[in-house]
Amino acid sequence: MATTLEQNVLEASVRESGTKNQARRVRKEGKIPAVVYGAGKDSQPVSVDPRHVLRILRSNTGHNTIFDLAMAGDGGERTKAMIVDWQYEPIKGHLLHIDLKRIAMDKVLRVSVPVELEGVPAGVKTEGGILEQMLREVEIECLPGDIPSSINVDVTELTFGKVLRVADLPHGEKLKFITDANQPVAHVTSVKEEVVAAPEAVAAEAGAPAEPEVIKKGKADAEEGEAEKGDKKADKKEKK
Repeated sequence: MATTLEQNVLEASVRESGTKNQARRVRKEGKIPAVVYGAGKDSQPVSVDPRHVLRILRSNTGHNTIFDLAMAGDGGERTKAMIVDWQYEPIKGHLLHIDLKRIAMDKVLRVSVPVELEGVPAGVKTEGGILEQMLREVEIECLPGDIPSSINVDVTELTFGKVLRVADLPHGEKLKFITDANQPVAHVTSVKEEVVAAPEAVAAEAGAPAEPEVIKKGKADAEEGEAEKGDKKADKKEKK
């Protein structure tokens, strides 16, 4: 479990909130619109460099990275902040907008962090199973400076019939798990093989129920026809 507090600086320029045209103008200048809020202060529209934002999002701590937000044109405010939401353009994948939150370093935060499995489970190595990870992130509470980039857990002792749960994850005293402690994280399962029936067998099986009905129906019709002929012969004899 690695803890990293990135010492990045993201510069932001105050902008006027308004129409889509103003947002387009910001993007034409090579920036993207953003909003800063939190710490008991009013929200403030700003513009930021998307390249610096991507650098933060692609770092080891990702969106949980805490950095210095340097505000220009607003009295030179400088505060700790983190990215809490972001939007991409669906076709080209360009950043369109981000939300920034001011962070107080002495107040507990609730964040989601990835779970990383390390090692080859015994159930895979010696029993021929496969490792299945059901939970890839857990929600935790901790101080900003204690946010881990990931929670790493050794799964080499994991065998068939044993389930790794949230309660088994290492966390120490600085982290509090919000995710249910009994929720499964990973287990070793067997390889399931699907038996695919041959086309001839499928066709035969599909046609089997209908065939007896056709035969029975034909036989019944024949018997009914023979009976009808017998009745007609009887009628002729009576007339004679």
